[in-house]
Amino acid sequence: MEGEIKNFIMVWASALLLLWYCHMVGKIISKGVIRFFAILPVILFLFYLPLNLFTIWLGGPTSFFLAWLANFKLLLFAFGQGPLSTSPVPLSLPYFISLACLPIKFQQVPQKSVDKEVSKGSGHKSPLNHGLKIVVLAITAPIYLQKDHIHPKMVLLLYCVYLYICLELVLAVVAAFARVYLRLELEPQFHEPYLATSLQDFWGRRWNLMVTSILHPTVYNPVMSISSRLIGRKWAALPGVLASFLVSGIMHEIIFYYIGRKKPTWELTCFFFLHGISLAIEIVIKKAFNGKWQLATVVSRLLTLAFVVATAIWLFMPQVLYADFDVKARRECIAFVNFVKDIITIDSRFKSFITVTEG
Repeated sequence: MEGEIKNFIMVWASALLLLWYCHMVGKIISKGVIRFFAILPVILFLFYLPLNLFTIWLGGPTSFFLAWLANFKLLLFAFGQGPLSTSPVPLSLPYFISLACLPIKFQQVPQKSVDKEVSKGSGHKSPLNHGLKIVVLAITAPIYLQKDHIHPKMVLLLYCVYLYICLELVLAVVAAFARVYLRLELEPQFHEPYLATSLQDFWGRRWNLMVTSILHPTVYNPVMSISSRLIGRKWAALPGVLASFLVSGIMHEIIFYYIGRKKPTWELTCFFFLHGISLAIEIVIKKAFNGKWQLATVVSRLLTLAFVVATAIWLFMPQVLYADFDVKARRECIAFVNFVKDIITIDSRFKSFITVTEG
């Protein structure tokens, strides 16, 4: 654990230096190809840095923040787009670094507007909401110890619940940090995805929305722009959707490799591409009916949830087990508890020594 913490500090210190360099490049070199090639070594190095971490709790978030969020935002920054590009006044260095590698955004609207967005579920959630999820996690966690006596599919379903709650709680901690220390607003994360009425609703408005917000300008918009010239604007969204899900699948393969260090099986890519195809079909059907007919809300929610869970159990969650997420997470929690106990023991011995010395 101690060695991992040292590596963690080294990785983030390196990342901060690289982002400082990118901030200076933005001041010296105008947007375009030259700025892109000036930033390209940083992008490649940010892909390398997470390889120095081996734990889920430190390596997982770091790989997501640096290899995915920071790199995609830097790609946009190279061409004068995205949250890092502000004109005519450039971002200060602390804000630039925070926006580059964390899922945050400036609170640029009045508080009333923020409260309105929160009421819609796109902003902060109440402590009660997170508290209930912690209770659910605490109640279901002991079942893990009995997993050898439970049907494998039920275990995978249970892991789906664990994954969702853990992701939301981890990002809630990041949100609290950004709100208190940086006075910045966290980007929308999760909006009760189990209430989605369609795949569009699930992926576009409810599940891990920071990924949606970064894939839209980096993948969807460019592909849609090209497609509109080739097949017309009416169906241009379809290639954009497929490309976005394909890129998302590849990035998930990379993140899982950072954590598990096992050769990709490409089932994650298949999972996301399957959802991309399904969402494209959904768009075609909606255009065909043009809002004249739709399923009842209860039915559409059940069908959407059933499809997402079934495909996750089929293609996504087995990769969680393949990468030994559950084993590593349990081992790391035990190691962290022992690490804290050692620190407390050393501190108490030091105080005893001081007391004896002074006596």
